[in-house]
Amino acid sequence: QVQLVESGGGLVQAGGSLRLSCEVSGDMTNLEGIGWYRQTPQRSRELVARFSILGDPIFVDVVRGRFDIFKDNHKNSVDLQMDNLEPEETAVYFCNSNSGVLYAWGRGTQVTVSS
Repeated sequence: QVQLVESGGGLVQAGGSLRLSCEVSGDMTNLEGIGWYRQTPQRSRELVARFSILGDPIFVDVVRGRFDIFKDNHKNSVDLQMDNLEPEETAVYFCNSNSGVLYAWGRGTQVTVSS
């Protein structure tokens, strides 16, 4: 089973940047996709960026060009670099992975973007 722990959230002004990190541990033998989602009280959890089973990065349209996703195989982490943040992107950001039909979620990290 895979365990995921997020870090790097915080408070930033609109237009600022944050880098989130997801530390991955446990049985990664069958790990396929891994990436980041976000959720607010008003909106259901939504995809932000993700590595597919083929290793290609996938971005939701609203973040393309501002966010980037990185794998650090040495640290066993997946980082989300977020630039030019907007207040509407205030949310809890979750790391997610799947190994076949088995899904794992971290506990999330709060990102607050002030206007």
